[in-house]
Amino acid sequence: MRTYTRGAPTVFFIHLICSLLALRVDENHGAGIPFQNGNYDGHPMLYFNKGEVGDLQLKAKGTHRHIASKIQEAGQTMLANPKEYLPPWEPADFSARWNEIYGNNLGVLSMFCVLYPETTGALDLAKDYMERMAAQPSWLVKDAPWDEVPLAHSLVGFSTAYDFLYNYLSKSQQERFLEVIANASRYMYDKSYSRGWGFQYLHNHQPTNCVALLTGSLVLMNQGYLQEAYLWTKQVFAIIEKSLVLLQDVTDGSLYEGVAYGTYTTRSLFQYMFLVQRHFDISHFDHPWIKQHFAFMYRTILPGFQRSVAIADSNYNWFYGPESQLVFMDNYIMRNGSGNWLAQMIRQNRVVEGPGLAGKGQRWCTLHTEFLWYNASLAPTPPPDFKRSRLHFFEDWGVVTYGSSLPAQINNSFLSFKSGKLGGRAIFDIVHQNKYKEWIKGWRNFNAGHEHPDQNSFTFAPNGVPFITEALYGPKYTFLNNALMFSPAISESCFAPWEGQVTEACNSKWLKYKHGLAGDSQGRVLAALERKGMIFIRGEGMSAYNPALKIRSVQRNLLLLHPQLLLLVDQIHLEEDSPVESASSYFHNSDMPFEETAIEGVHGAFIRHKDGLYKMFWMDDTGYSDKGVLGYSGYPHGYPYNGSNYVNVTMPLRNPITRVAYIFFGPDVDVQSFSIRGDAQRVDIYLVANDHTYTVYLLTGEVASKPLFAMVLADRQKIVFERAAGVKDAPPPEVSNYLGLVEDNLQHVKPVFQQLEKQILARVLNTDNFRKTAERLLQFSDKKKTEELIEKMFTLSQKQGKAKNARKGSLTNRLSDSLPDIFAQIELAEKKERQKSRTKVFEENPEGEGDARDFLDYSDLRRAKGRKVGFVKSRKYKEVLMDSIVRSTEPTISASYIRLFLILNTATFFMLLTLLLTRFQKTQSVHTQRCFYAILLTDCFILLCLYSSCSQAQC
Repeated sequence: MRTYTRGAPTVFFIHLICSLLALRVDENHGAGIPFQNGNYDGHPMLYFNKGEVGDLQLKAKGTHRHIASKIQEAGQTMLANPKEYLPPWEPADFSARWNEIYGNNLGVLSMFCVLYPETTGALDLAKDYMERMAAQPSWLVKDAPWDEVPLAHSLVGFSTAYDFLYNYLSKSQQERFLEVIANASRYMYDKSYSRGWGFQYLHNHQPTNCVALLTGSLVLMNQGYLQEAYLWTKQVFAIIEKSLVLLQDVTDGSLYEGVAYGTYTTRSLFQYMFLVQRHFDISHFDHPWIKQHFAFMYRTILPGFQRSVAIADSNYNWFYGPESQLVFMDNYIMRNGSGNWLAQMIRQNRVVEGPGLAGKGQRWCTLHTEFLWYNASLAPTPPPDFKRSRLHFFEDWGVVTYGSSLPAQINNSFLSFKSGKLGGRAIFDIVHQNKYKEWIKGWRNFNAGHEHPDQNSFTFAPNGVPFITEALYGPKYTFLNNALMFSPAISESCFAPWEGQVTEACNSKWLKYKHGLAGDSQGRVLAALERKGMIFIRGEGMSAYNPALKIRSVQRNLLLLHPQLLLLVDQIHLEEDSPVESASSYFHNSDMPFEETAIEGVHGAFIRHKDGLYKMFWMDDTGYSDKGVLGYSGYPHGYPYNGSNYVNVTMPLRNPITRVAYIFFGPDVDVQSFSIRGDAQRVDIYLVANDHTYTVYLLTGEVASKPLFAMVLADRQKIVFERAAGVKDAPPPEVSNYLGLVEDNLQHVKPVFQQLEKQILARVLNTDNFRKTAERLLQFSDKKKTEELIEKMFTLSQKQGKAKNARKGSLTNRLSDSLPDIFAQIELAEKKERQKSRTKVFEENPEGEGDARDFLDYSDLRRAKGRKVGFVKSRKYKEVLMDSIVRSTEPTISASYIRLFLILNTATFFMLLTLLLTRFQKTQSVHTQRCFYAILLTDCFILLCLYSSCSQAQC
């Protein structure tokens, strides 16, 4: 028996292993999110199906109750205070101010109704909420009609609520609310060709607005408006898929707009990733950026888990989430429990009163996605280095952090330093190296408006207490960013005679970045080293200032000698003919005022905290220490914060080199001695603190005499920061075949819509709506051929109805090959119409107006009157009866056949294996045995192919 059957087990195990591998590949591809392939059972369908509602309600009482309790709290709060939370009926009141709160709160209210439908008054409140929003002629803000972001918040919230609560709405509400979604979506689609968010990549407005349009399009797609939804979906994909390609150049997982606005971006970007996987089988879960993004969250949190580093426009922590984003990354990317752990720590330490309290308009808006994405099987697990201070360098962002995500306790200190390229390394290099030239035309394709003139800026929080902080969301002035200014100014300046960095904006809320010197602004982190518990950071900010100042170097050195003792040394190296005479440094605290102090002629300042005094002192390399200016800078009207407290230290400059040293320390450090001296190549600082002696040697020359950045003698210990360990920049190359990557993902859209087209026709067989539905679906085809095809379809429909034993869906199969590609024809018509608009504007604009002509590559002016694409009149939505577009939940016929063949082939395989092991044991012919082995191997291959096809078809 061993002689004749030894190959059979091998064949069997080959089959088994292949099947398991195929299953594993399929699971990884979708990260556990099943591809729907257009098989919807009505609503809900965006994030979950009708059959999953019961499971969600059980989770709310069990594994997800900690999130569900927040949803319940939000719902009950709105029920108890309807006048405070319901949108106003009057359009003037609705549009009078920034109104994202209405869309943001509607999402969590609808989720509350899904999880707790028995709650008295909840559904009535949600319906009243939607009625009020539907009554508005526009969701835009009156004073900012050019900004679609408020509309996007309303659209995504309203569409989500429509999907979640569809089965609770009346027939009239279903139709009216759908019309509202369609009109808002069409408006967003129109504006995507003329507003910056359609072509300014990696900016928070882009995913926010695009996901709103995608959500509305998916709802319309599920309601049978395929042509319109197809165009809008393709437009969203064309925009966001490009952003995701460009995001591959961001190697450190950061977002250049900072942590706060980063959560604005990821709130929608992660929704996009989920939705395109669920509805179009496009996976971005292996994207290199998202695999690094956890570090952007984890390495930027101050001790105590209540604040984040506030670089760029920011609040104290996060605008949206970040618990939702963290559980998303854990569930679909990391799967190690660290995301759930960090979300738990943030949730447990949330500020309940005072600075850092979540905004009223944002605090609830990610609760529903947090609930849906949370995976309770991933036990909260801190990263391996938790409770140990670690140095981290974000090479794209140009930011160094130390001591993040620690418990708030003595000697758990936080330090950050910023010196990077405008927009981050990826964007800056794309602009300046002409990368992705098929898409990018300089700075017009990016928006760095939320950045600050902050090269060589830093923050310090000894014991986790914010001592030197950013000035949060305020005017784009250099002096608000713990950076240097110079005098006298040699160009137009916001604060003559002082001149700041070239990106400083005097008359705008947004950073200057598009033109002139501003577009070339950058800083550099030269070193970020940790040795024996000490931290050394060096940055160079010369390229952030006007070259006419003739400053050769603006070098800033930070040495963290002890968790509560920071030494900062600025070196200003001037050209021989530099007009600069003075330098002015600023140090901010957004919460507490500074008070003056001085010891033996060395001037300083301090803040009072419940734990004690946090002090700073300064002197230059001649031993001179001038009195600082202490004050408060109030912000103009229109900013979310009132202002910031500051210390201003001004020092005269000597040509060629001047150094100024600052020490910052907490209440447990007593500085007894502080002195400084230097020469052209080196500066020496001598410190005595708590009876410990620190002698610091900084090698600051352009050509170092020794291969060191610095050396510290601490008591009897020598710590060396070697130059060879400095930062070495290694920017990534352009993504190869980037056009093909986007095109490949765009190809996923049409099959889903074609599948829905067939399902719609199959559902209305033998009904009065069949002809009307067919005419609507084929309205963009050739008129004569369309009429012939509809007549043929209608005839077959009647025959199908008379056949008693006809297979369900056979009509769809018979016509599937003859149906015209209406989606290709729609795209072609749209392309022609857009080209006409471009040609017309080119003819109307004189040749000299280059900017306007360049802009046409991205804009679409008002489309021609009477065009057939999209909705010409809002009443057109009511042409298709609701019962004619109910979704079929049964698998497609092709998927059914694949499943049948898979079952039959599996049975055949085991039958052949049984015959080989029993009936043919005594067969002496080796040739016969080999034939059977060949048949079994061939059958294994067929099984694998069928399994793969069945997985893709969701059968």
